[in-house]
Amino acid sequence: MNLPPDHPTVRAGGVGVLLVNLGTPDEATPGAVRRYLAEFLSDRRVVEIPPIAWQPILRGIVLRTRPRKSAHAYSQVWTERGSPLAAITAAQAEQLQARLGEAVRVSYAMRYGRPSIADELRAMMAAGCDRVLFAPLYPQYCAATTATAIDRAGDTLRAMRWQPTLRTLPPYYDDPVYISALVEDLGAQLDALDFEPETLVLSFHGMPERTLHLGDPYHCHCRKTARLLEAALNRPGIRVVVGFQSRFGSAKWLEPSTEQVFADEAAGGTKRLAVAAPGFSADCLETLEELAIRGREQFLTAGGERFASLSCLNAGEPGMNMLETLIRRELAGWL
Repeated sequence: MNLPPDHPTVRAGGVGVLLVNLGTPDEATPGAVRRYLAEFLSDRRVVEIPPIAWQPILRGIVLRTRPRKSAHAYSQVWTERGSPLAAITAAQAEQLQARLGEAVRVSYAMRYGRPSIADELRAMMAAGCDRVLFAPLYPQYCAATTATAIDRAGDTLRAMRWQPTLRTLPPYYDDPVYISALVEDLGAQLDALDFEPETLVLSFHGMPERTLHLGDPYHCHCRKTARLLEAALNRPGIRVVVGFQSRFGSAKWLEPSTEQVFADEAAGGTKRLAVAAPGFSADCLETLEELAIRGREQFLTAGGERFASLSCLNAGEPGMNMLETLIRRELAGWL
């Protein structure tokens, strides 16, 4: 059928993949960190205290004291390409684009900061991608990560006249492809060390304990990942211990804390320790500064002698093979 001469040009029929991670400040400066934290800590999924009680604390105390300290931490891990999290996520998107080819448009977004979920979803529609796979890069489901990213996608769709069809990548905490990628990657890193660890700490991001009692499956997902990974690694000479890091505030958090695990291991006579963070898809402040720098100091100060912080999957071959497999699976019927 011939279109009328005045018919507007409409781009449609394309497929998009949007990789999503948590976010990062634009710069390692107190001002940039303050803007980032203001957005992050104002999310009701992240801090579930009623705003009328929380916002005065946030604006009057947290945003006056925390940005300078956090900016110093960011400055210790900042790269020529900016934040490690942003640089690695961009590299993952670039490599996935090369693997999937021109039939798919691959991009990435951050839940907090830039590039934003809203901007990237609108850009995909403008490019003709009216089918989009929305892919939060969180292996373990958590309301404070996975759900809030999907919330923001929904907010964006609500404002769109023509919405894309959206699919969402499920959590993959127990997927054999994910466990196999971790085994291959972490196994190679362990083999490359110049010492044999006595203990391998699997450190996951912490959450307030009340989230578990309210029905969030995150704690269970983390524990199952750890069990499956320990069994698949099959290294009888290395004891595997789970910890939860990045505590904030005075509430009771999931235990044991990674910091306490480091102290307890050293006190118990462990001299050689390695730590991995299988819940993070890319190295970031929490892995490069909190674990690799402060964690090392905590363990050695408590009496340990050898310490290694293992890298996340990042854009390495095992991680990219895993990501391609997961994404192609969810694109079935669209390609």
